[in-house]
Amino acid sequence: MAPGTLASRIAVREIALYERPVAFVRPFRFGAVTVSAAPQAFVRATIEVEGKGTSVGASAELMVPKWFDKRTHLEIADTVEELRQSLVIARDLYLAQSGFHTAFGFHAACIADQIAACAKADIPPLAAAFGPAEIDKAILDALLRALGLNFFDGMAANVAGLDARLAPDLGHGDVSAFLAGRKRLERVALRHTVGLDDRIEGEGGVADPKENSGSRYFKLKMNGDPEADASRLTKIGNALATLPYDYKVTLDANEQYADLSALGALVDRLDNDSALKPIASRLLYIEQPMPRDTTRQSPLGQLSSRNFIIDEADDSWDAFPAAKVLGYRGISSKSCKGFYKSIVNAIRAAKWSAGGESYFITGEDLTCQAGLAVQQDLALGALIGVTHAERNGHHYVDGFGTAPPSEAEAFLKAHPDLYGRDGDVIRLRIHDGDLLTGSLTSAGFASGAHPDWTALSPLQRPKTKILQEH
Repeated sequence: MAPGTLASRIAVREIALYERPVAFVRPFRFGAVTVSAAPQAFVRATIEVEGKGTSVGASAELMVPKWFDKRTHLEIADTVEELRQSLVIARDLYLAQSGFHTAFGFHAACIADQIAACAKADIPPLAAAFGPAEIDKAILDALLRALGLNFFDGMAANVAGLDARLAPDLGHGDVSAFLAGRKRLERVALRHTVGLDDRIEGEGGVADPKENSGSRYFKLKMNGDPEADASRLTKIGNALATLPYDYKVTLDANEQYADLSALGALVDRLDNDSALKPIASRLLYIEQPMPRDTTRQSPLGQLSSRNFIIDEADDSWDAFPAAKVLGYRGISSKSCKGFYKSIVNAIRAAKWSAGGESYFITGEDLTCQAGLAVQQDLALGALIGVTHAERNGHHYVDGFGTAPPSEAEAFLKAHPDLYGRDGDVIRLRIHDGDLLTGSLTSAGFASGAHPDWTALSPLQRPKTKILQEH
């Protein structure tokens, strides 16, 4: 731990896992999968803070199928089951730690064993990281509540004890200096997702303010076929050109471009096809174009003159340095991949950029739902300097979904700048294309309310031989 930090020591006493079904109001198609519903996982952690007694914290995240693991032989249900297994394995590992440690110390002590245990169950590293990511958020929420601190002040003081032990390319001083200098962004612009099945033109299309919530940023999904993607992007560009204000776009292929040749064909079209100018001239970066395994074996070469980032390939603490060597400029931040790693990657980007070249971290949503999930992910972005972030949970799910009205009311009362009434439904509140972060400063990890635990079902117990042996 870096000298002079104010890290508290804690013991983890209980970790309870729950879930709730979430139905989408429209299909969300990304890559090769279409999602119409998915369960949301909830974690409730009880910790003992040395000298201060016990405290309870919470987190939530959608268990999105076929994103963490896209292997074609797996059914949608199989990939959700992997995430349940990841949570259960992580819970057992965290509870097996004896004595008092820092909050980050629990993550550092468990992550290698988590990856190894999941590998035995044929669960890839990205899905393996899901369990610790959710438990870490709940533990930090409990710690901050016990100390009476909000997320931003608590991280500035490094009460979690984050250090560079898992990032040997950094020094402990890099971590403490970065955290001490962070200031909360008061507004984070919403980047509107355009799924592969979403309407492009006319009413309900990308330029409809009722649909895009006044966004000035757009995230456009691609399917991996350069010709088909160019045709679709041309239509989107023509629609966006009707907006009465300027805009920026990002592209996301979700691992669908087979190789550098296919990716090069897309870039050639962006560079030379005048019909794509409304997109190409406003393009900020291209996200995870190739499969994660292909990515690791494919230096970008001349393509590195463009801004490419990794997302699904970000499945380890050393993924960003490895991607940098390959020519990638950025990496995504997602709470479901681990918020400690996001902070460290933001530190890396800042340190590398000081050398003259530009490196960056982005905010990408994986259908973060209203309540804990969207708030904790938004706060993370506002801490590390993400000025615009993909937000799509409100786009594909009706308000708080199947949560009881009393739960939605509690979040509205605690966060009136983030939620508002739309008839009988409480929804995310968007201010001129932005989300406000003012109410995320209540004690805890960005939330003045917790879910109604009585309205949740226990996490379905994964039934696999390896997990039972574990």
